[in-house]
Amino acid sequence: MNQQEPRYLINTLPFDLNAKANSTVEHKTTFSMDACEFSVFETHRAEKDIRLKFDNLTFTAMLRGKKSMKLDNKTNYFDYLPGESVLVAPGETMVIDFPEADEQPSQCITLSLSAAYVEETLQFLNLNKPKVSDDAWTMQPEQFYLFNNEPLVAATQNIMRVAMEDNKQKDLMVDFALKELLVRLMQTQGRQLVQSSSFLNKQDSRLAFAINYIRQNLHQKLSLEKIAKMAYLSKSNFFKLFKQELGLSPNEFITRERIGQAKQLLKLQRSVKEVAYQTGFADANYFIKIFKAMVGLTPRTYQMQVAV
Repeated sequence: MNQQEPRYLINTLPFDLNAKANSTVEHKTTFSMDACEFSVFETHRAEKDIRLKFDNLTFTAMLRGKKSMKLDNKTNYFDYLPGESVLVAPGETMVIDFPEADEQPSQCITLSLSAAYVEETLQFLNLNKPKVSDDAWTMQPEQFYLFNNEPLVAATQNIMRVAMEDNKQKDLMVDFALKELLVRLMQTQGRQLVQSSSFLNKQDSRLAFAINYIRQNLHQKLSLEKIAKMAYLSKSNFFKLFKQELGLSPNEFITRERIGQAKQLLKLQRSVKEVAYQTGFADANYFIKIFKAMVGLTPRTYQMQVAV
């Protein structure tokens, strides 16, 4: 990725008091439903080369602690930390080390999804909510390592809440929560996919064209009507395209791109006023306000921190 978004954290769960005394490396608590199986894993001791194989598509997310893991025969080892999620394809095996669990226990969740449910949901979306881009709603297997964003975290916490509560209508509520989670996962994959050169070089993609144009013209005043027309889309379909693919409006995307570019320019020790104008903000004070809202720091404070 060229510009990583902030990684949002999923709320941790209380540790199981029996987990530390349990003889197993990963203490597992499972909640089973018709369409999925939700599990919480806790590890309280350092261990290496623990292998977990999943028969169905499985969404995993770190809540606390640290793992070093790989997908067997697919990736090298990488650190797996809170704020990150991994999608494990059916039949794949996670190989996991817990290097710091003695001092800092780890906690993660998994959500194993029924293959029939995933297929039915994708068919429903493609039939009833087809994409403007003419692409099908589908999971992207190459985008398996995800940086959490706010909507994905909200959807994850919702499915966690529903899965763990005692309710006679649980399966009905899980159905709604899972549909949202699947859409958020596909949009998160889309956000990361648009950073790749393979996507941006696609000649037949209206979204790739729009994103390339926006990034090349961030310093100018951008007209959404003009970009939509150049992409051969109505303005309403242009907005729908971004919402469907990325979960963002075009204006939200442009603002994020401008702030991302501003962070790079601030690292070069450009003045705040100069950075504001170079990233398409007509007013430096407005730039400072937006930057602080998105980054949590003023541009000058951010600049001083990255210079250290």
